[in-house]
Amino acid sequence: MHNAIQVHGLKKSYGSHIVLNGLDFQIKKGEIFALLGVNGAGKTTSLECIEGLRKYDSGAIIINGKMGIQLQSSSLPAHIKPMEAVRLFAKWNREKIDYTLLNALGMKEIEKKQYIQLSTGQKRRLHLALALINNPDIIFLDEPTAGLDVEGRLSLHKQIRKLKSIGKTIVLASHDMAEVETLCDRIAILNQGNIVFCGTASELTDKVGKKYFIHIKTQQENIAFETDNIEDTLISLLSDFKQKEIHVLDIKVDRGTLEQHFMEIARREAE
Repeated sequence: MHNAIQVHGLKKSYGSHIVLNGLDFQIKKGEIFALLGVNGAGKTTSLECIEGLRKYDSGAIIINGKMGIQLQSSSLPAHIKPMEAVRLFAKWNREKIDYTLLNALGMKEIEKKQYIQLSTGQKRRLHLALALINNPDIIFLDEPTAGLDVEGRLSLHKQIRKLKSIGKTIVLASHDMAEVETLCDRIAILNQGNIVFCGTASELTDKVGKKYFIHIKTQQENIAFETDNIEDTLISLLSDFKQKEIHVLDIKVDRGTLEQHFMEIARREAE
């Protein structure tokens, strides 16, 4: 089998409200796949159905491999220590503890703390370590870098790539466009219970365009500009400010949020 996960005609409703309207998609073995959507699009419900945490009304889900799940929101007893949790999960799963993996996730620095003393980022790393205890073939990561600093994010991205390099399949949920583009082989976007896009990051760029958002702070105000060409727009703006003797205090450039891409796709679908 070349697919780690196959989803056919997946439907889920809550009363008269249709959440999933017959989803069809496949996730290949060994790829990093992002399932994305704004709040209410059906992303969380889709993941929970695939993970076996929620019943669905009709359709079929085929899983080829053992799963490890890092939920977006999870908790442990307040006074348990990280290594106590690790040893407990390892015993449940009858697996040996991979200390190299734990060190890569920064468990050494928090091993003496209690769960209640951990920061949000430290809890995220612990939950990921617990998700990997049973040496899964398929790993679900829901907002894995939420609460992490830059160094923590880079370290986790490195670990995710390492997992892919040894053949693991990773299903990622994230609202960070840069993260998705950096890590993922393919992206599926949900809108109102339907998949409106499924393909590579470059194919997504071809569909919605390469939009950039330039934020400039001056002594008088904060101004935002949307453009497809950073260089030309910045040169023109800075030249204009210089002529008008407007002092620029700060400049920030970003690719926009996933929500903006979703809205653009939804608009085109409606048209």
